[in-house]
Amino acid sequence: MKKIGILFGMEDTFPQAFIDRVNSKNEKGIIAEAVAVDKVVQNQDGEYAVIIDRISQDVPFYRAYLKNAALTGTNVINNPFWWSADDKFFNNALADTLGVPLPNTVILPSAEHPTDTTGKSFRNLKYPMDWEGIFEYIGFPAYMKPYAGGGWKNVYRLENKEEFWEKHQETGQLVMMLQEEIVFTEYFRVYCLGCKAVRIMQYEPRNPHHLRYVIDGPPVDKKLLATIKDYTLRLCKGLGYDFNTVEFAVRDGIPYAIDFGNPAPDAELTSVGAENFEWVVEEAAKMAIAAAKKQKPGKINLTWGTFIKDAVAVK
Repeated sequence: MKKIGILFGMEDTFPQAFIDRVNSKNEKGIIAEAVAVDKVVQNQDGEYAVIIDRISQDVPFYRAYLKNAALTGTNVINNPFWWSADDKFFNNALADTLGVPLPNTVILPSAEHPTDTTGKSFRNLKYPMDWEGIFEYIGFPAYMKPYAGGGWKNVYRLENKEEFWEKHQETGQLVMMLQEEIVFTEYFRVYCLGCKAVRIMQYEPRNPHHLRYVIDGPPVDKKLLATIKDYTLRLCKGLGYDFNTVEFAVRDGIPYAIDFGNPAPDAELTSVGAENFEWVVEEAAKMAIAAAKKQKPGKINLTWGTFIKDAVAVK
């Protein structure tokens, strides 16, 4: 019997719906359940063929558990090693190599010295930095947000450099990105599962959270939708995320990738709406079953993006 587990936190609707959907398909030799974590012994586990990870970004103990499970043969979705290494600034750099349009972006040193460091720790950092060059490259208004993380936490819209200096001081030890504002006419959030199943959703990020997914929105140009699908697949295949969302802001008919490293994307019924919820539950169940069937006990069964695979292939 191959077991599919889901590891989750505060979610109320998606985890049980996913479990019920997998089990309703009555695949021979496959069952789904909520993961139960007891003692975690090094290089011992192997209980699950597949685990869908929805929470380890917030619980380091779970991330360590999942890496150990992956070593013993579990296909963890998403790959916990890559998830640990990834960040949003690198996402941007990789997307640029993949030919996906992006807002101009720079990364900034933290406003405060990290714990246990002093100015002496930063002797390799030029002082003063070329702030005028940075501001000219980005322009204002601009957005400032953490280079890693999500959930719209610590995101600032800045009107000018004076406001930048004021708000940057509030960010403490966080490492921030400064990013060009894309004044958009259309905005989309896109689910991508298994690096192949794509659902493009009209989205309004300026609305309250529960009203951001647009129901019965205006018609969308088919060529634009095809381009968004192409860019989404490029990004997810490059990063190697089997469960991800990508966000695009459309300016002058061009979709700019705004945020595309969301390995535990929102899938709650109350926020995504009934139709999107049904799609993601069904596609996640199909993806997990397919992964369980392909899983080889005792082997490494993780998904690696083309960035890593191409690098390893170079000898």
